[in-house]
Amino acid sequence: MTLSVRPCTVEDRDAVVALWNACGLVVPWNDPAADFTLALSKDNSTVLACLLDGGIIATAMVGQDGHRGWIYYLAVDPAHQGRGLGRRMVGEAESWLAATGMPKVQLLVRSTNQKVLAFYERLGYAKPSSTLMQKWLTNPSP
Repeated sequence: MTLSVRPCTVEDRDAVVALWNACGLVVPWNDPAADFTLALSKDNSTVLACLLDGGIIATAMVGQDGHRGWIYYLAVDPAHQGRGLGRRMVGEAESWLAATGMPKVQLLVRSTNQKVLAFYERLGYAKPSSTLMQKWLTNPSP
């Protein structure tokens, strides 16, 4: 049983998108395949994959905007949850961001997802005093 972490390649897209779907991370207004492809097409982002005997069992999409880092699509195959893989992938993402010189990392969690909020709080993440605002530049499909 060999566990390793590496950046994804374009060939990983279908397996990664299937994992994201299995973990309930996909919402109607985001195209996960397009998100994956965009992350791999830029120098300031990637998707990290944790492999067990060659199969992808966890991911973290990571990127930086020149000022702060971001983590997206943290996923652990439901059959492998509870084994510290989420914690490991957050650590891998933080290391990737630190290597790019980012002083902090941010992520978004739906306010109704108490289990995930508690997970990140255990890792030292805290709710900031600022409010996120957004504006769609494209018309998202509901």
